[in-house]
Amino acid sequence: MSENTSDAADLIPVEEQRRRRYERRLSVYRRGDRVLARLGLRETLRQRLASLEQAARLYDLDETVDLYGGGVVEALEEKVAALLGTEAAAFFPTGTMAQQVALRCWAGRTGNPTVALHALAHPEVHERDALSRLGGLRPVHVTSEPRCTTAQDVRGLPEPFGALLLELPLRDAGFLLPSWEELTEVVEAARERDAVVHFDGARLWESTVHFGRPLEEIAGLADSVYVSFYKSFDGLGGAALAGPGTLVEEAKTWRHRYGGQVFQQFPTALSALAGLERELPRLPEYVRHARVVAAALREGFAAAGVPWARVHPEVPHTYDFQVWLPYDVDVLAEAAVRTAEETGTLLFGNAWDPKGPGLAFTEVYVRAAALEWTAEDVKAAVAEFVARLPEGVSG
Repeated sequence: MSENTSDAADLIPVEEQRRRRYERRLSVYRRGDRVLARLGLRETLRQRLASLEQAARLYDLDETVDLYGGGVVEALEEKVAALLGTEAAAFFPTGTMAQQVALRCWAGRTGNPTVALHALAHPEVHERDALSRLGGLRPVHVTSEPRCTTAQDVRGLPEPFGALLLELPLRDAGFLLPSWEELTEVVEAARERDAVVHFDGARLWESTVHFGRPLEEIAGLADSVYVSFYKSFDGLGGAALAGPGTLVEEAKTWRHRYGGQVFQQFPTALSALAGLERELPRLPEYVRHARVVAAALREGFAAAGVPWARVHPEVPHTYDFQVWLPYDVDVLAEAAVRTAEETGTLLFGNAWDPKGPGLAFTEVYVRAAALEWTAEDVKAAVAEFVARLPEGVSG
């Protein structure tokens, strides 16, 4: 009997029910049942160590280990700079640190500590006010609307700013990207304001299909770029800041001051190199298949008679997107887990977030595992999921 219908379950606190549901979802995921994406963050230590062993085959293991950089870390930095077409790149343990350092360096060079960015950008939503509290920077919002920043937004800011940060894609708005023309106009608008442009490119790697441009051309629009090694490549962690050689050298000094000069980082660097070697060439394929999955989800919910369902964006800009449904969070989460337990197919493997009474959304990730799914497979999985939604509960 499900948690929603059991009298015994009604006596269990909601948070405890959700914790147990998460464990059930993780159990299904680890059994090797059908999923759209297999992510390292849900693997066991044994599985992660096995993947690192595979990554190590791509590099000379007889080389001396890195000590505060150098060696395999330096090789990674050089590869990233070459891929992005920049003069240099510096490895950072986290993207949060990389971006704080980049914007702090630019503030010193422009003489203006004001950073213009979207209200939904990662530094504003997920970093506990680090820009202002640690970096002495002053964020101002170009917009708070769930869309990409426009040139009109930038030109309309009523005060000077030293740097414009653009998150590409804008994750919390639905992994959105502007068109190439819109992006170039935004950059030009910032230049008109005598501001530098920094790309929060945590997921920039997967933007080439949408923009129809190679990585180096995309990165070339900005003065500096941050990229992640675990979001697109499922690495152990880590990030890089790429840009002019003088900026990168200054950033390395601040990296040390921030505590980012880690003694040894070869496991993370090796996993990043493996991602660049194995996953980067496959990302466009994932993006194209995400569009197949998204279309099948829309058709599946319509065929199943769900009163209202939304895939956002309708045509995914990357291989991640949102699905919105008119039900409460716990109802959707329970249906997703029950479907996986009873059919072996985990269609929605991520958490559901509320957006008001009777309305919730989840993020859908499409990776290599999804390539085995046809559109008909997705529709069949939707039908099984909807069949486990209780009647009369939707908003």
